[in-house]
Amino acid sequence: MREPYRPLKRGVAELRHLGEFSGLAEVAVRQRGVFPDAAPGPVLSGRARDVIGVLDLTAEDVRVERTWTAGDLAGEELSWSVGYGPRTHAYLLRPREATGPLPGVLALHCHAGMKWAGKEKIADGPEPPTPEVLRLREQIYGGRAYACELARRGFTVLAHDVIGWGSRRFPLADMPRSITAQTAGPSPSPAGRDDVPAGLPLSPADRYDVAAGPHEHVLEKYCTLLGTSLAGVVAGEDLAAAAYLRSRGDVRSVGCVGLSGGGLRAGLLGAFDPDVSAVVIAAMVSSYRDLLDGYVASHTWMFYPPGLSRLCDWPALVAARAPRPLLVQYAGRDELFPPEGMRRAHEALSRRYPDGGYEGVFHDAPHAFTAAMQEQAFTWLTARLS
Repeated sequence: MREPYRPLKRGVAELRHLGEFSGLAEVAVRQRGVFPDAAPGPVLSGRARDVIGVLDLTAEDVRVERTWTAGDLAGEELSWSVGYGPRTHAYLLRPREATGPLPGVLALHCHAGMKWAGKEKIADGPEPPTPEVLRLREQIYGGRAYACELARRGFTVLAHDVIGWGSRRFPLADMPRSITAQTAGPSPSPAGRDDVPAGLPLSPADRYDVAAGPHEHVLEKYCTLLGTSLAGVVAGEDLAAAAYLRSRGDVRSVGCVGLSGGGLRAGLLGAFDPDVSAVVIAAMVSSYRDLLDGYVASHTWMFYPPGLSRLCDWPALVAARAPRPLLVQYAGRDELFPPEGMRRAHEALSRRYPDGGYEGVFHDAPHAFTAAMQEQAFTWLTARLS
């Protein structure tokens, strides 16, 4: 059981995973002025966009690859180019009998240490979901493809892949040999994948994820060297997808929703796109400060774009969109975030929404987007987008 977070004091605090080097945090906090209490608004959004290095991208040459119907839903598999890498593939879902424009929602897939699949984790396509996807859905999505459930509520839902996931995977041949060598023979569980037993033969999907975990470190190095960040690249791709969804004649206003890494993406999209009308973030909001005591290693590089902590704390960036609608769902038994960090974030967000518009709800749940959390999010989005 974790001990409560202890504020940094010289010679007193020892932080898990830093141990004897815990004083580094105290020195850096004092000298670099991290986690300032930045005010919301377009100035913060603009400065954060520059610090993170958000790319200006467009969904070009959009194609309908195939269409299908499944029960009460109609689906399209779309593809487009953002100017690099393989074409982005996406699923667009609508009620089968719908006529006329519907409110649109960008459903953002999670990280979850699983990069073999992207959009398929949250949306059903024309083929049945793979065993790996079904396993993940049972673990963190209440066994549901929530993008499909959301479409059934009367939305046009777009779920797309981003760099490193699904149709945007990096071929193993393009990864350093020191990484791909780890995929030969029985391997340890992929990072963040406790559902995959160690030491057993892995499926091709699980084997890919063994390599994709350490490859993210390489990708972040390239992004940083190129003046951007993994967060900036992903945000650029999400901004392009949101602009495409708004451009469709069968879509009215647009919101977004995501769990964990998808919630991180929703927070960035909400901060950088003033035309996103409503944002839902599930199990992905905490103060940065409270993560220092043993919670840093559990998260993706997307959560730590270089330089952001000197500009603001994470809740401040999430609230940069104030007073536009924001729902944050906190998982009370979240093993990836400290209770103190979630409470501190809730207080910070509440301060930035003095006239309403923000709702923070604590659920008795682990790190997940449970069926109950999904239903609350669907009802909230319906009220704000319809």
